[in-house]
Amino acid sequence: MIDIKLIRESPEIVKENIKKKFQNEKLPLVDSIKNKDKEWRSLKAELDALRHKRNKLSQEINLAKKSGKNSSALLKEAKLLPKKIEEAEKKAEKLQEEILAQLKQIPNIISKDTPIGKDVSSNKVIRKVGKLPKFSFPVKNHVEIIEALGLADFEASARVSGAGFYYLKKELALLNQALIKFGIDFMQKQGYEYIETPLMLNESSIYASMDKKAIEESVYSIKDEDLNLIGTAEQSLLALHSQQTLPEAQLPKKYFSYSMCFRKEIGSHGINEKGLWRTHQFNKVEQFIFCLPKDSEKLYLELLKHSEEILKKLKLPYRVLEICSGDLADWKYRSADLEVYRPTTKDYGEVMSLSNCTDYQARKLNIKYSDKKGERKILHTLNDTALATSRIMVAIIENNQQKDGSIKIPSVLVPYMNGRKFIGRKSQSS
Repeated sequence: MIDIKLIRESPEIVKENIKKKFQNEKLPLVDSIKNKDKEWRSLKAELDALRHKRNKLSQEINLAKKSGKNSSALLKEAKLLPKKIEEAEKKAEKLQEEILAQLKQIPNIISKDTPIGKDVSSNKVIRKVGKLPKFSFPVKNHVEIIEALGLADFEASARVSGAGFYYLKKELALLNQALIKFGIDFMQKQGYEYIETPLMLNESSIYASMDKKAIEESVYSIKDEDLNLIGTAEQSLLALHSQQTLPEAQLPKKYFSYSMCFRKEIGSHGINEKGLWRTHQFNKVEQFIFCLPKDSEKLYLELLKHSEEILKKLKLPYRVLEICSGDLADWKYRSADLEVYRPTTKDYGEVMSLSNCTDYQARKLNIKYSDKKGERKILHTLNDTALATSRIMVAIIENNQQKDGSIKIPSVLVPYMNGRKFIGRKSQSS
């Protein structure tokens, strides 16, 4: 959530930002928060005065008793204070809860580089990289290719789990593992620290990464327990330093994690479509950074560079999109999607998502840093997909399909496939 000081001091900036995100229905929240905050601060001053009076009366009563003076009037006045303090505390607590609930609905301030637009049609193509494949034969989609090669069983997964799941078999399962190992090795070479995180988080931890509605539409919850399956390691990496203050000298903290991810995908188009493109369960290598506010934009570009290098090493044609204001999630300051080209759809599809969330996520979990003067301040968080294996496999299969029905393995993955250059071909010579 944003800093309430911004609403106190510059409500017009917050309102203008809401308008840029085409969320005018939220404009009344700004005045409501400002008024409630003013009332809360007045009540807090009243509480401080009541507590001061209680302490002063306590001292006066003790002095009166010691000097043998009549303290009945003082005692009578003192007896009224606890109830007044209790009522004021309850009112202040209720106001704080109301302010917090409304504050969580206010979107993050967006970047000057964010295009202004209502929906995905206004997302801006920054660049396109790589040559689009040309085929001398009719192209097949990834499901047709892998089923012909006996590399997956979608009927069995639908029978035991429902739509959006899969059984991977033989070389395709090994390709999945090759991508994970490649992603881990790549990120280690960048000097990031590898962490394997919990796959389940409690409600307060998992809600910190996104807004409540987004979480409810994507996260699987464990019945009768305060536990939820993570939809991305971003959520568990963010929670790692909750309620902590990190020394400035330790920043930035650069992490990456491999994990299984689980998503409901409520409202998503194509979840019932057979295949690996949109699934309820997938594998992902995630990048995550905690940093000083002054460094977050520089590190945003660093994360983007990593994702692009991975796609270049896999020799997949892709494009980079700057996400527009109306399509930008409320917790994000700035975001970019990396999309790979799919010859079967003759279009690009998202495989990586990069976000600078500035101090929005960290404030929810009270994650701070102490500067050289010892002052505590909220730090910034960033996250980015290194690679999600299922969609990358779709891109590899469809872009690298061969006339004989086999799949050419990207050269960077050949060592991870024990020297195998093709899937579905007896001869491994190129």
